[in-house]
Amino acid sequence: MSTIAIAVAVGSFFLLMILSGIWLSRTGRPLNVFISTIHKLISLGAGVFLLVTIYQQSRLEPLSVTEWIAVVVTGLCFVAMVASGGRLSIDKPAPVAVLRVHQVVPALTVLSASAALYLLLGG
Repeated sequence: MSTIAIAVAVGSFFLLMILSGIWLSRTGRPLNVFISTIHKLISLGAGVFLLVTIYQQSRLEPLSVTEWIAVVVTGLCFVAMVASGGRLSIDKPAPVAVLRVHQVVPALTVLSASAALYLLLGG
């Protein structure tokens, strides 16, 4: 897959993830199961796509220390995003801090994923 196609795919995943998250948040409580499922599947697809891309690039040539750092930071951001989203999706009210984390971490994930892909794809 070309570098441009990967960038467009990742950008599309994140755009759809953010838009579906906004849509989900606007439906209020209890969460709409259909919208929540779409949001989670898009997020899962983004994570799998990133993992496959990283794996394929690492098979072509070993990752440098900088690339590893970018990949690990992206992974940690992605885990924080999924964990905070999971906490928000249960019926018991979550602390406001969890909501703030879930609002900020996606932006950090986009930035770190962009940096990681830039480094991995020969930027």
